Amino acid sequence: MADPFVAEVRMFGFNFAPRGWATCDGQLLPISQNTALFSLLGTNYGGDGRSTFGLPNLQASAALHAGSSGGSGLSQRFVGEVGGSQSVTLLASEMPGHNHAANANTGGNNAVPTGLDWGNPGGRPAPNFMANAQGTAQPMSLQALAVSGGSLPHNNLMPYLTVTFCIALQGVFPARN
Repeated sequence: MADPFVAEVRMFGFNFAPRGWATCDGQLLPISQNTALFSLLGTNYGGDGRSTFGLPNLQASAALHAGSSGGSGLSQRFVGEVGGSQSVTLLASEMPGHNHAANANTGGNNAVPTGLDWGNPGGRPAPNFMANAQGTAQPMSLQALAVSGGSLPHNNLMPYLTVTFCIALQGVFPARN
């Protein structure tokens, strides 16, 4: 492995940090033992800046480059900024308008549809009626279609490959242009 730059972040295919590296898990390090790394990271990832500073936390995250992606209307991203979420609860107000149709079969003749098929009395074309025991058409109840969903969050992670992000604690100090 070539000498890394101090603060260089690399992905590794194993679950530990090699010698001279630390996992990018948001841990706090003492400034007194890592002055070169602190001079590059500062407190962008946490710490008090007097005795400790934080490493980036890339657990369950996707790393992004600072700046904008060049397109108009795209957000500006800053070093150390965190965004997004691992799960999202979708609200009814966030869903587009849509219908839930009831499937109907002919031949129903019960006033209460529980466990039965929807009827189409008298050959009416629309399945928005049911036949009662007397064979007359009755409007469907507003509770005929149950609410779907459960207001529970769903996974919001994009496809991923499991790797360990590590940051170099030692190496070549990068020269500024």
